[in-house]
Amino acid sequence: MNPHESSSRRRRGALFAVVCVLGASTGALTGCKQTERVTTTDPGEAVVTTALDAGGAADAGSVGSAADAGGITLSPTIPPDVDVPQGKPTLADLQHDFDTYSWNTFIATNWPVGADGGVDPHQQPGQHGDNATVWEGWMPATSIFLPGGAPPPAWGAPPVLPAICKGKLEPGEKFLTQIGKTPGLLSESVQPFDTGPLLDQEGNYTRFEILVNKVMFDQIVAQQLYSKAGQQRFDKPANFTCGNASTGEQGAIMVKAAWKPLENPADAARFHTAKALVYTPASENPKIKESCTKQLMGLVGFHVAHKTQGAAQWIWSTFEHVDNVPTEEQVKSGTLKASYNYYDPACKDCAVNKTPPRPWDPNKKIIVNGKVFKSQIVRVDVRPQLMQDSARVHNEEARALLAGVNSASVWTNYELISTQWPTVAGDCNTAELQDGSPAPQFLGNTTLETYIQGKVPNVSSSCIRCHNNAAMTTAKSSDFTYLLERAQ
Repeated sequence: MNPHESSSRRRRGALFAVVCVLGASTGALTGCKQTERVTTTDPGEAVVTTALDAGGAADAGSVGSAADAGGITLSPTIPPDVDVPQGKPTLADLQHDFDTYSWNTFIATNWPVGADGGVDPHQQPGQHGDNATVWEGWMPATSIFLPGGAPPPAWGAPPVLPAICKGKLEPGEKFLTQIGKTPGLLSESVQPFDTGPLLDQEGNYTRFEILVNKVMFDQIVAQQLYSKAGQQRFDKPANFTCGNASTGEQGAIMVKAAWKPLENPADAARFHTAKALVYTPASENPKIKESCTKQLMGLVGFHVAHKTQGAAQWIWSTFEHVDNVPTEEQVKSGTLKASYNYYDPACKDCAVNKTPPRPWDPNKKIIVNGKVFKSQIVRVDVRPQLMQDSARVHNEEARALLAGVNSASVWTNYELISTQWPTVAGDCNTAELQDGSPAPQFLGNTTLETYIQGKVPNVSSSCIRCHNNAAMTTAKSSDFTYLLERAQ
């Protein structure tokens, strides 16, 4: 939907507040207060917004018929916020609209780019099988937080490379280094969970990257949050820009992407691919040799977070490749595919969701008892049923749209896992926020939160609650991003 359409409806939607109670063990809605608040959108105009009434949880069957604010569309415009139904929407109605938002964001961020690096208005995603995407032109974190707190290069500049890689990066190629979503190669210090590398069925290490849009990049540069000294001068909590439905302006956006090496070029037909310069820094413990090699990579995980007026705790949308892993239920029932990216159906005694044995050296495959170690990953699905059903309905709708552009489109091989959003809306003018009682309570991407799936409070993956612990190097709040801890 064009961000300027239905502006009054969007303006009301951005002001909508939901006050719900989510079950501690199940993540299901157990009750919602009927509350009202009076806000204004124009001088002298009072608008009453009403939260869900008690017992407002809908049955799963209502997901497909929830009030629609335009549905999933093939548009290059990233939605600035979420449209929500007026009146007294159910949880299913709300999840429907957040999942619609997620797919529209996925389509827009993966829109083809033209020769000038901007959106190509003459193409649609997958029209020619695969395409370079909008988000891949954003600024990678590796070019923002530089040694000694040096200022980052200008927007659009090539990635900042270590000496061993200089002269090797060709136009259109990406630079990948991380083997986890934490900043250092083997570091576990930034995010409060034990983690480890993810190995595919050839024993290769999955690589990760984090990028930010220009709105977020410009604010980091203007406030000098890229360095410890700059954060000390700033001397207050970070507070990034919110997307605004009334103006159509986008807020701060972060993308986390997971990539697997494609040893067989024939596999590329099922993936969004990129040629990458893959860097492994040297290490003494364990002993690792510095390397920089070219590899063809396939996208397996995509996580996008957008700060908006209606969700100051950010909206967290997570996608995966459809061949990544089976669910626990599929394993139990034996309804398995012939192969997966991170699961071997033929292995009956492989321990699932276990961190690979050390040492972790991305230059070498891990050998255990004479065999190459491969991760055996299963999705621990703790989403409430209505969230699962909402994702399924939206995936079917989105794939039909994308297949209509090209039946062989690589983008039909990606699926929304779910969208996490705050049920108690935050205030974008407030620098420090509570977590907003996120729905669903727990949400994990098997490529990005592989080893912290589940529903254990403060341990299992919850995007909003985890990122609410993030701080700058000054210990002040970093507004739901761990990136600012990278400052030197």
